[in-house]
Amino acid sequence: MKKIKLDIVGLSYSQTQSGAYALVLGEVSGRRRLPIIIGSFEAQAIAIEIEKMTPSRPLTHDLFKSFAQAYNITVQEIIIYNLVDGIFYAKLICSDGKRVMEIDARTSDAIAVSVRFDCPIFTYEFILSTAGIVIEGNDFVYLENINEPVEEKTSVASTGSYTSLSDEELKAKLQEALAEEAYEKAAKIRDELNKRKAS
Repeated sequence: MKKIKLDIVGLSYSQTQSGAYALVLGEVSGRRRLPIIIGSFEAQAIAIEIEKMTPSRPLTHDLFKSFAQAYNITVQEIIIYNLVDGIFYAKLICSDGKRVMEIDARTSDAIAVSVRFDCPIFTYEFILSTAGIVIEGNDFVYLENINEPVEEKTSVASTGSYTSLSDEELKAKLQEALAEEAYEKAAKIRDELNKRKAS
């Protein structure tokens, strides 16, 4: 079966499941999108790596990467190979230089690992034609909003409190938030710093 390469296009709150996120994968050479519902821990694990934030202690997926590298194992690619009753099935294609192994994984974990190993994500045509959607334009909330909890989305006070701080104070607060593993707070502070750099 021919493999179709996917990229991570966006991550947004799930409209259908409370406390979950929709990870949106996009066909590299097409307009189809594959939305996959994942948990908040996996969503944060993916976003933290993509945004190059450094947690104070390794997350589970970071531990997996360190363990694999210690034994000279690389993850060559991720394949989302099946879809049964709305559940996606994925596997990691790993190599130690001598042999290639396939390891079964939850799709969200496989993608969190893929961003750490910078390896490609693939699927098959039957999955894209079954669960994919064709989009015109940009309908998704991108990674910059991933760490913003639902309750805080409507709160002006929570986002406005950082505007009065200096850049140095914000950087200190960012380090504090990372040390406390408060990634949602860290993302808000980072967004405020990025907004200042852009203006």
